Amino acid sequence: MLVLLASAGIALLVSLFATPLFIRGFARIGWGQFIRDDGPQSHHTKRGTPTMGGLVFIVATLLGYFGGKLLAQDPPTLPALLILLLMVGMGAVGFVDDYLKISNQRSLGLGGWAKVAGQVVVSVVFGVLAITVPFGTSGRTVVDPIISGVRDIPWLDLAPWGAVGGIVFVLWILLMNVSASNAVNVTDGLDGLATGAVVLSMGGYAFIAFWQFNQSCFQLDASTGCYDVLLPLDVATLAATVTGSLIGFLWWNTSPAQIFMGDVGSLALGGALAGFAVMTDTHLLLLLMAGLPIVVTGSVILQRAYFKITGGKRIFLMSPLHHHFELKGWAEVTIVVRFWIIAGLFVAAGIGLFYFEWALQS
Repeated sequence: MLVLLASAGIALLVSLFATPLFIRGFARIGWGQFIRDDGPQSHHTKRGTPTMGGLVFIVATLLGYFGGKLLAQDPPTLPALLILLLMVGMGAVGFVDDYLKISNQRSLGLGGWAKVAGQVVVSVVFGVLAITVPFGTSGRTVVDPIISGVRDIPWLDLAPWGAVGGIVFVLWILLMNVSASNAVNVTDGLDGLATGAVVLSMGGYAFIAFWQFNQSCFQLDASTGCYDVLLPLDVATLAATVTGSLIGFLWWNTSPAQIFMGDVGSLALGGALAGFAVMTDTHLLLLLMAGLPIVVTGSVILQRAYFKITGGKRIFLMSPLHHHFELKGWAEVTIVVRFWIIAGLFVAAGIGLFYFEWALQS
């Protein structure tokens, strides 16, 4: 518990006090935001605001996690390291995308397929390591190839399928990661919107992992509805650390934003969300824990599909959904706060479902 508090505290302080240094540094080297021409006109005033701020909370998370471990003389664990691998790997894909935007002086970076290819590589590496690297002397891997809801679903155990089952499970992780990372990326369109929403999601995962630690099958009888997940306390520690780093960043990212997270930040956060869902065996619960980004992304898919089917008609004034409300005249801060409330309700529903299932098992 002390490691959790120390790691989260370090990440919060690093992010809070280092962000102004990054802002000045990025402004000096010209890492400014480019705005899409077809976006809301009010956004053109944001042109030139320092971007790639995701580097701040990625660094803060790394310093917080490893700093807390160093203070407690407690070694890092495989589940947390794999989540960090996914977070940093997805952040690297986003960094390339952001850098190309700045270098080419336009709002488009990597091509769509190139970005997806990068996400695929990172997802496959993560998935293969998760189901093949043994933990300890028992030969157990970090996760079992079982698709889960709020815990493993026995009839979706892919292990009996052998190598084919492993491939299917890796493809499932790939789908989760690409979906989550792109969903957060689409949500990152207003000052502080994605940051605040993911703060709530990460806080939710910290609670879930800590609850799993208190109800671990390694400590309790299996008949009590315990959780057979690996080292949940360290997963909770990392979730709290990411939460702390985002809270510190949000201080500077809230309206009017002095720095944007960029794709390096949004893809990293989406990857982290997918990683926590995998390590806590709550795959399908991600639909609620990342409910707001999924709804926002759904608005884009719905708009495009309706546009093609009807030959040019639109459901929304503009997609993603937050731009629709901007064009209806809502103030940016109003949209952000109300969307945060929606994100919080989704997370509360996810935690409620998680607890309700445990209560039934117990």
